[in-house]
Amino acid sequence: MRILVWVLAAATGLAAACSPQPSGRSILNVSYDATREYFEVFNREFEDAWFRETGERIVVNMSHGGSGKQARAVRDGLEADVITLALGADLDLVARDAGALSEAWREELPAGGAPFFSTIVFVVREGNPDSVRDWGDLTRPGVQVVTSNPKTSGGARWAYLAAWAWADAHSGGREAETIARLSALFRNVPVLDTGARGAVTTFAQRALGDALVTWESEALLIREEFGEQKFEIVYPAVTIRAEPVAAVARGHAERHGVADIAEAYAGALFSETGQRLAGRFGFRPSFPELVAVNERQYFPPVEMVSVDDPVFGGWGEAQRRHFAEGGSFDRVIGDQR
Repeated sequence: MRILVWVLAAATGLAAACSPQPSGRSILNVSYDATREYFEVFNREFEDAWFRETGERIVVNMSHGGSGKQARAVRDGLEADVITLALGADLDLVARDAGALSEAWREELPAGGAPFFSTIVFVVREGNPDSVRDWGDLTRPGVQVVTSNPKTSGGARWAYLAAWAWADAHSGGREAETIARLSALFRNVPVLDTGARGAVTTFAQRALGDALVTWESEALLIREEFGEQKFEIVYPAVTIRAEPVAAVARGHAERHGVADIAEAYAGALFSETGQRLAGRFGFRPSFPELVAVNERQYFPPVEMVSVDDPVFGGWGEAQRRHFAEGGSFDRVIGDQR
Protein backbone atom coordinates (compact mmCIF):
# COMPACT_ATOMS: atom_id res chain seq x y z
CA MET A 1 0.00 0.00 0.00
CA ARG A 2 1.40 3.39 -0.97
CA ILE A 3 1.31 5.88 1.91
CA LEU A 4 1.55 9.58 1.04
CA VAL A 5 3.65 12.05 2.99
CA TRP A 6 0.50 13.81 4.18
CA VAL A 7 -2.64 12.02 3.12
CA LEU A 8 -4.49 15.07 1.87
CA ALA A 9 -4.81 15.08 -1.90
CA ALA A 10 -7.76 12.74 -2.31
CA ALA A 11 -9.64 14.22 0.62
CA THR A 12 -9.08 17.87 -0.23
CA GLY A 13 -8.76 18.16 -3.99
CA LEU A 14 -12.15 19.80 -4.42
CA ALA A 15 -11.58 22.20 -1.54
CA ALA A 16 -8.21 23.27 -2.91
CA ALA A 17 -9.68 23.93 -6.34
CA CYS A 18 -12.25 26.29 -4.81
CA SER A 19 -9.67 28.50 -2.98
CA PRO A 20 -11.52 28.21 0.34
CA GLN A 21 -11.29 30.71 3.18
CA PRO A 22 -10.98 29.85 6.89
CA SER A 23 -14.18 28.08 7.90
CA GLY A 24 -13.74 27.46 11.61
CA ARG A 25 -14.28 23.72 11.09
CA SER A 26 -12.86 21.44 13.75
CA ILE A 27 -12.60 17.75 14.55
CA LEU A 28 -12.46 15.93 17.86
CA ASN A 29 -9.96 13.12 18.42
CA VAL A 30 -10.86 11.03 21.48
CA SER A 31 -7.66 9.38 22.63
CA TYR A 32 -5.98 7.78 25.61
CA ASP A 33 -3.59 9.11 28.25
CA ALA A 34 -0.21 8.21 26.80
CA THR A 35 -0.62 10.09 23.50
CA ARG A 36 -0.83 13.64 24.89
CA GLU A 37 2.64 14.80 23.81
CA TYR A 38 2.50 13.03 20.45
CA PHE A 39 -0.78 14.61 19.41
CA GLU A 40 0.19 18.05 20.67
CA VAL A 41 2.86 18.15 17.95
CA PHE A 42 1.11 15.99 15.35
CA ASN A 43 -2.06 18.11 15.46
CA ARG A 44 -0.14 21.34 14.98
CA GLU A 45 1.69 19.93 11.97
CA PHE A 46 -1.53 18.55 10.50
CA GLU A 47 -3.37 21.85 10.92
CA ASP A 48 -0.52 23.67 9.17
CA ALA A 49 -0.37 21.10 6.37
CA TRP A 50 -4.14 21.35 5.81
CA PHE A 51 -3.90 25.14 5.58
CA ARG A 52 -1.03 24.95 3.08
CA GLU A 53 -3.02 22.49 0.93
CA THR A 54 -6.44 24.15 1.08
CA GLY A 55 -6.22 27.66 2.54
CA GLU A 56 -8.66 26.58 5.24
CA ARG A 57 -7.84 27.04 8.90
CA ILE A 58 -9.05 24.11 11.00
CA VAL A 59 -8.68 23.06 14.63
CA VAL A 60 -8.05 19.59 16.02
CA ASN A 61 -9.51 19.21 19.51
CA MET A 62 -8.45 16.45 21.87
CA SER A 63 -9.96 14.43 24.68
CA HIS A 64 -7.64 12.24 26.78
CA GLY A 65 -8.28 9.67 29.49
CA GLY A 66 -8.07 5.99 30.25
CA SER A 67 -8.79 4.06 27.06
CA GLY A 68 -11.69 2.02 28.43
CA LYS A 69 -13.20 5.11 30.00
CA GLN A 70 -12.89 6.99 26.69
CA ALA A 71 -14.54 4.17 24.75
CA ARG A 72 -17.50 4.22 27.13
CA ALA A 73 -17.72 8.01 26.80
CA VAL A 74 -18.06 7.70 23.01
CA ARG A 75 -20.56 4.90 23.41
CA ASP A 76 -22.55 7.10 25.79
CA GLY A 77 -22.66 10.12 23.50
CA LEU A 78 -19.27 11.86 23.16
CA GLU A 79 -19.24 12.63 19.42
CA ALA A 80 -15.68 11.89 18.35
CA ASP A 81 -14.76 12.32 14.69
CA VAL A 82 -11.58 10.28 15.07
CA ILE A 83 -10.89 7.73 17.79
CA THR A 84 -7.35 6.70 18.75
CA LEU A 85 -7.44 4.26 21.65
CA ALA A 86 -5.03 1.89 23.36
CA LEU A 87 -6.46 -1.38 22.08
CA GLY A 88 -8.78 -2.88 19.52
CA ALA A 89 -11.31 -4.12 22.06
CA ASP A 90 -12.22 -0.53 22.92
CA LEU A 91 -12.91 0.34 19.28
CA ASP A 92 -14.91 -2.87 18.95
CA LEU A 93 -17.07 -1.65 21.85
CA VAL A 94 -17.67 1.66 20.08
CA ALA A 95 -18.42 -0.07 16.78
CA ARG A 96 -20.89 -2.42 18.43
CA ASP A 97 -22.73 0.02 20.68
CA ALA A 98 -22.29 3.58 19.34
CA GLY A 99 -23.23 3.14 15.67
CA ALA A 100 -20.78 5.79 14.46
CA LEU A 101 -17.94 3.41 13.62
CA SER A 102 -17.87 0.60 11.09
CA GLU A 103 -17.37 -2.88 12.52
CA ALA A 104 -14.83 -3.32 9.71
CA TRP A 105 -12.71 -0.44 11.03
CA ARG A 106 -9.56 -2.61 10.98
CA GLU A 107 -9.75 -2.80 7.18
CA GLU A 108 -10.04 0.94 6.58
CA LEU A 109 -6.50 1.98 7.50
CA PRO A 110 -3.06 0.37 7.02
CA ALA A 111 -1.64 -2.14 9.52
CA GLY A 112 -5.08 -3.03 10.85
CA GLY A 113 -5.51 0.53 12.09
CA ALA A 114 -2.34 0.48 14.24
CA PRO A 115 -0.08 3.41 13.26
CA PHE A 116 2.52 2.44 15.86
CA PHE A 117 3.02 -0.01 18.68
CA SER A 118 4.68 -0.22 22.06
CA THR A 119 5.35 -2.77 24.76
CA ILE A 120 5.12 -3.08 28.53
CA VAL A 121 8.14 -2.37 30.72
CA PHE A 122 9.01 -1.62 34.33
CA VAL A 123 10.44 1.66 35.57
CA VAL A 124 12.52 1.52 38.74
CA ARG A 125 14.43 4.11 40.69
CA GLU A 126 18.13 4.84 40.34
CA GLY A 127 20.26 1.78 41.05
CA ASN A 128 17.23 -0.55 41.03
CA PRO A 129 17.41 -0.94 44.83
CA ASP A 130 14.87 -3.79 44.89
CA SER A 131 16.60 -5.73 42.07
CA VAL A 132 13.43 -5.87 39.96
CA ARG A 133 14.25 -7.88 36.80
CA ASP A 134 11.09 -9.79 35.93
CA TRP A 135 7.45 -10.24 36.82
CA GLY A 136 8.22 -12.60 39.69
CA ASP A 137 10.12 -9.83 41.45
CA LEU A 138 6.92 -7.77 41.58
CA THR A 139 5.26 -10.47 43.69
CA ARG A 140 7.83 -10.31 46.50
CA PRO A 141 6.52 -8.99 49.84
CA GLY A 142 7.48 -5.38 50.38
CA VAL A 143 7.85 -4.42 46.70
CA GLN A 144 5.26 -1.71 46.07
CA VAL A 145 3.98 -1.73 42.48
CA VAL A 146 2.33 1.20 40.69
CA THR A 147 0.04 0.56 37.73
CA SER A 148 -3.38 1.49 36.42
CA ASN A 149 -6.75 -0.27 36.43
CA PRO A 150 -7.47 -2.73 33.59
CA LYS A 151 -11.16 -1.84 33.88
CA THR A 152 -10.48 1.74 32.74
CA SER A 153 -6.99 1.76 31.20
CA GLY A 154 -5.96 0.14 27.92
CA GLY A 155 -2.30 0.15 28.89
CA ALA A 156 -3.21 -1.70 32.08
CA ARG A 157 -4.98 -4.39 30.06
CA TRP A 158 -1.88 -4.86 27.92
CA ALA A 159 0.20 -5.07 31.11
CA TYR A 160 -2.18 -7.57 32.68
CA LEU A 161 -2.00 -9.82 29.64
CA ALA A 162 1.80 -9.65 29.62
CA ALA A 163 1.80 -10.66 33.30
CA TRP A 164 -0.70 -13.41 32.54
CA ALA A 165 1.57 -14.81 29.81
CA TRP A 166 4.44 -14.92 32.32
CA ALA A 167 2.32 -16.52 35.06
CA ASP A 168 0.70 -18.98 32.64
CA ALA A 169 4.10 -20.17 31.41
CA HIS A 170 5.38 -20.65 34.97
CA SER A 171 2.25 -22.48 36.08
CA GLY A 172 2.20 -24.81 33.07
CA GLY A 173 -1.20 -23.51 32.02
CA ARG A 174 -2.86 -24.35 35.36
CA GLU A 175 -5.29 -21.47 35.77
CA ALA A 176 -5.60 -21.60 39.55
CA GLU A 177 -1.81 -21.25 39.88
CA THR A 178 -1.77 -18.43 37.32
CA ILE A 179 -4.46 -16.58 39.29
CA ALA A 180 -2.47 -17.08 42.48
CA ARG A 181 0.69 -15.58 40.93
CA LEU A 182 -1.19 -12.55 39.66
CA SER A 183 -2.95 -12.14 42.99
CA ALA A 184 0.45 -11.95 44.67
CA LEU A 185 1.46 -9.21 42.22
CA PHE A 186 -1.70 -7.14 42.63
CA ARG A 187 -1.50 -7.53 46.40
CA ASN A 188 1.53 -5.23 46.05
CA VAL A 189 -0.50 -2.56 44.20
CA PRO A 190 -1.91 -0.23 46.88
CA VAL A 191 -4.01 1.89 44.49
CA LEU A 192 -5.05 1.35 40.87
CA ASP A 193 -4.94 4.63 38.93
CA THR A 194 -7.63 5.09 36.27
CA GLY A 195 -5.13 5.72 33.46
CA ALA A 196 -1.48 5.29 32.51
CA ARG A 197 -0.65 8.96 32.96
CA GLY A 198 -2.10 8.95 36.46
CA ALA A 199 0.16 6.03 37.36
CA VAL A 200 3.17 7.95 36.01
CA THR A 201 2.24 10.93 38.20
CA THR A 202 1.94 8.67 41.25
CA PHE A 203 5.33 7.08 40.66
CA ALA A 204 7.48 9.86 39.23
CA GLN A 205 6.02 13.06 40.66
CA ARG A 206 4.61 11.87 43.98
CA ALA A 207 7.55 9.45 44.41
CA LEU A 208 5.36 6.55 45.54
CA GLY A 209 6.15 2.92 44.83
CA ASP A 210 9.21 0.85 43.95
CA ALA A 211 8.32 -0.18 40.38
CA LEU A 212 5.98 1.25 37.75
CA VAL A 213 4.43 -1.07 35.15
CA THR A 214 3.66 0.97 32.06
CA TRP A 215 4.01 1.60 28.34
CA GLU A 216 7.55 1.78 26.98
CA SER A 217 6.66 5.23 25.63
CA GLU A 218 5.73 6.44 29.12
CA ALA A 219 8.95 5.01 30.54
CA LEU A 220 11.02 6.91 27.97
CA LEU A 221 9.06 10.09 28.71
CA ILE A 222 9.78 9.76 32.44
CA ARG A 223 13.52 9.50 31.81
CA GLU A 224 13.42 12.46 29.44
CA GLU A 225 11.42 14.66 31.81
CA PHE A 226 13.00 13.73 35.14
CA GLY A 227 16.52 12.74 34.10
CA GLU A 228 17.99 9.47 32.91
CA GLN A 229 20.00 9.08 36.09
CA LYS A 230 16.94 9.05 38.33
CA PHE A 231 15.10 6.15 36.71
CA GLU A 232 15.96 2.91 34.92
CA ILE A 233 13.89 0.92 32.42
CA VAL A 234 13.65 -2.84 32.90
CA TYR A 235 12.45 -5.08 30.05
CA PRO A 236 10.91 -8.23 31.54
CA ALA A 237 11.60 -11.61 29.93
CA VAL A 238 7.95 -11.83 28.88
CA THR A 239 6.27 -8.76 27.45
CA ILE A 240 3.65 -8.04 24.81
CA ARG A 241 3.22 -6.22 21.51
CA ALA A 242 0.84 -3.45 22.58
CA GLU A 243 -0.92 -1.92 19.56
CA PRO A 244 -2.89 1.33 19.89
CA VAL A 245 -5.41 1.73 17.09
CA ALA A 246 -7.12 4.50 15.13
CA ALA A 247 -10.38 4.81 13.22
CA VAL A 248 -12.65 7.44 11.70
CA ALA A 249 -16.07 7.69 13.36
CA ARG A 250 -17.75 8.40 10.03
CA GLY A 251 -21.25 8.60 11.46
CA HIS A 252 -20.21 11.56 13.61
CA ALA A 253 -17.77 13.10 11.11
CA GLU A 254 -20.33 13.14 8.30
CA ARG A 255 -22.98 14.66 10.52
CA HIS A 256 -20.50 17.34 11.60
CA GLY A 257 -19.50 18.04 7.99
CA VAL A 258 -15.84 17.14 8.61
CA ALA A 259 -15.48 13.68 7.08
CA ASP A 260 -12.82 14.93 4.66
CA ILE A 261 -10.70 16.29 7.52
CA ALA A 262 -11.18 13.23 9.71
CA GLU A 263 -10.19 10.80 6.96
CA ALA A 264 -7.09 12.81 6.03
CA TYR A 265 -6.14 13.13 9.70
CA ALA A 266 -6.39 9.39 10.38
CA GLY A 267 -4.49 8.60 7.18
CA ALA A 268 -1.72 11.01 8.11
CA LEU A 269 -0.92 8.94 11.19
CA PHE A 270 0.62 6.46 8.76
CA SER A 271 2.53 9.10 6.80
CA GLU A 272 6.21 9.94 7.02
CA THR A 273 5.43 12.71 9.51
CA GLY A 274 3.18 10.53 11.64
CA GLN A 275 5.75 7.75 11.75
CA ARG A 276 8.67 10.07 12.51
CA LEU A 277 6.78 11.66 15.39
CA ALA A 278 5.83 8.23 16.71
CA GLY A 279 9.49 7.39 17.15
CA ARG A 280 10.24 10.78 18.62
CA PHE A 281 7.62 10.28 21.34
CA GLY A 282 8.62 6.74 22.25
CA PHE A 283 6.32 4.64 20.07
CA ARG A 284 7.64 2.03 17.64
CA PRO A 285 6.50 3.04 14.12
CA SER A 286 4.53 0.47 12.15
CA PHE A 287 6.34 1.68 8.99
CA PRO A 288 9.88 2.60 10.10
CA GLU A 289 11.03 2.54 6.47
CA LEU A 290 9.20 5.83 5.95
CA VAL A 291 11.50 7.55 8.43
CA ALA A 292 14.93 8.75 7.33
CA VAL A 293 17.69 6.56 8.76
CA ASN A 294 19.23 9.46 10.69
CA GLU A 295 15.83 10.21 12.31
CA ARG A 296 14.98 6.67 13.39
CA GLN A 297 14.90 6.23 17.14
CA TYR A 298 16.63 3.22 18.67
CA PHE A 299 14.40 0.70 20.40
CA PRO A 300 16.00 -2.38 21.96
CA PRO A 301 14.88 -5.66 20.38
CA VAL A 302 12.60 -7.61 22.73
CA GLU A 303 10.58 -10.79 22.48
CA MET A 304 6.86 -9.98 22.53
CA VAL A 305 3.82 -12.20 22.82
CA SER A 306 0.71 -11.19 20.87
CA VAL A 307 -2.92 -10.91 21.91
CA ASP A 308 -3.61 -13.15 18.92
CA ASP A 309 -1.50 -15.99 20.38
CA PRO A 310 -3.45 -19.12 21.43
CA VAL A 311 -3.08 -18.28 25.12
CA PHE A 312 -5.32 -15.21 24.53
CA GLY A 313 -7.22 -15.96 21.30
CA GLY A 314 -7.59 -12.35 20.11
CA TRP A 315 -9.12 -9.33 21.77
CA GLY A 316 -12.68 -10.61 21.72
CA GLU A 317 -11.77 -13.70 23.72
CA ALA A 318 -9.27 -11.86 25.93
CA GLN A 319 -11.84 -9.22 26.82
CA ARG A 320 -14.47 -11.83 27.70
CA ARG A 321 -12.15 -14.09 29.65
CA HIS A 322 -10.11 -11.55 31.55
CA PHE A 323 -11.85 -8.17 31.80
CA ALA A 324 -15.60 -8.77 31.61
CA GLU A 325 -17.63 -9.02 34.79
CA GLY A 326 -16.50 -12.13 36.65
CA GLY A 327 -13.41 -12.55 34.47
CA SER A 328 -9.94 -13.46 35.63
CA PHE A 329 -9.08 -9.92 36.76
CA ASP A 330 -12.08 -9.86 39.08
CA ARG A 331 -10.94 -13.21 40.47
CA VAL A 332 -7.40 -11.87 40.98
CA ILE A 333 -8.68 -8.87 42.90
CA GLY A 334 -11.24 -10.99 44.76
CA ASP A 335 -8.51 -13.30 46.04
CA GLN A 336 -7.16 -10.38 48.05
CA ARG A 337 -10.30 -9.70 50.05
